[in-house]
Amino acid sequence: MGVVGGTLLTLSCLTPASSLFVIVPDSFASLGTGTALTIAVAALLCIGVAFTYSELGTLIPSSGGEYAMVGTLMGRLAGWLVFILSLIVVMIVPPIIALGTADYLTPILQLDPQYTAAAVMLLATAMGLLDLRANAWITGIFLVLEVVACAVVTFLGFSHTNRSASVLVHPVMDAGHGHTTAITAGLIVTGLATALFILQGFSTAVYLAEEMDNPRRNVSRTVLWTLGIGAAVVLVPVIAITLGAPDLATLGAGDVAGMVQAWSNSAVGTFVSLCIALAIINAAIVMVIQNSRVLFASARDAAWPTPVNRVLSHVGRRFGSPWAATLAVGVPGAVLCFVNLDTLSEVTGVAVAAMYVFVALGALVSRRGAHKHRLAWRMPLWPAVPALLVVALAWVLSQQSTKSLVITGVIVAVAAGYWAGYLRPRQQTHWVISVPEDEQAPEAEPAAEVATASA
Repeated sequence: MGVVGGTLLTLSCLTPASSLFVIVPDSFASLGTGTALTIAVAALLCIGVAFTYSELGTLIPSSGGEYAMVGTLMGRLAGWLVFILSLIVVMIVPPIIALGTADYLTPILQLDPQYTAAAVMLLATAMGLLDLRANAWITGIFLVLEVVACAVVTFLGFSHTNRSASVLVHPVMDAGHGHTTAITAGLIVTGLATALFILQGFSTAVYLAEEMDNPRRNVSRTVLWTLGIGAAVVLVPVIAITLGAPDLATLGAGDVAGMVQAWSNSAVGTFVSLCIALAIINAAIVMVIQNSRVLFASARDAAWPTPVNRVLSHVGRRFGSPWAATLAVGVPGAVLCFVNLDTLSEVTGVAVAAMYVFVALGALVSRRGAHKHRLAWRMPLWPAVPALLVVALAWVLSQQSTKSLVITGVIVAVAAGYWAGYLRPRQQTHWVISVPEDEQAPEAEPAAEVATASA
């Protein structure tokens, strides 16, 4: 696929509407009118992240994404730990998103949230077994409905403004009994992990590198286009909702569908709710597609016992999709819909931030040795961008809750134990991180070709 198909699929993974209508409401509860500012700061951080992904994704095009990039540049152990961090996102995020489906189908159907979410995950799994190019256009159609819903909410919010735009830079939240409290810089920093999670999907392009035409050019374009469009589609409606909410208590409740009903009429509210439900289904489909390819790549690189690797790395002849890896992601996701996942949302934010730290460290060492003269997109202001990114993300991580840091740390420690006890003794045959031979970049002709790629 090219840039258009890749951008459609990647935007669908970022899934602006499901992020806006499922995850952002929780941020309104904890950050009040500071939600927009937090997302804007996260978007600035993501520019640096996008630069690192664009450079590493074109330098090392692989379905393994982050772990292939980091493992190739920093060693197998670092790659394995990044894979585990990505696996947290792989297994937890789709069910969290799917659990919002029933709420937005309420205008026409009363459904059980858990069974509805499980059905969405099974549907997404079935779609993930189809041809990737077909899925790009199917999810692209859903994406249009997402953008329409976001546009309607934006128009209604701005046309029912109830407060000054100054609350966006001097944020406050409802403190109860008619009082307000200021949002501190510390709270903004704490909220950045969730905000990074909201914008996280733009990195999907690197997972699709093996299935894109001319990945060394198109991956970077897809990453940067997706971040710019996705951030705008999320941030502008958040500003509109912030200014248009009738009061801070309503904003903190995060009932966007209820606000739309109040701003317009029941028909418009129903339309927006259905668009949101479709956006959630769309997100689940794309996440299963993306995540199955991460699991497929790990099996191809022999991360598991040999029989498991053989099954997970198998590709179907008819549609060319990794069917076993798709089932391994989608079916457990359906089961997880019956587990209380509220406490894991913050853990996912920590995992995303930690993964970005590893990618930034990989970018710092990407221009040495054999990789120095390979043809790739080269970020501006290197090494300042990845160095500042590491410092900023480390600060964000230091402000997260002890519970979320401990949970993530325990998972990483267990993974390190598996590495030491199983993978390292078998390093000649297991966890051999590979980039397909036909995707290997040739050595560039001295500096002129590298400069051309950078431009």
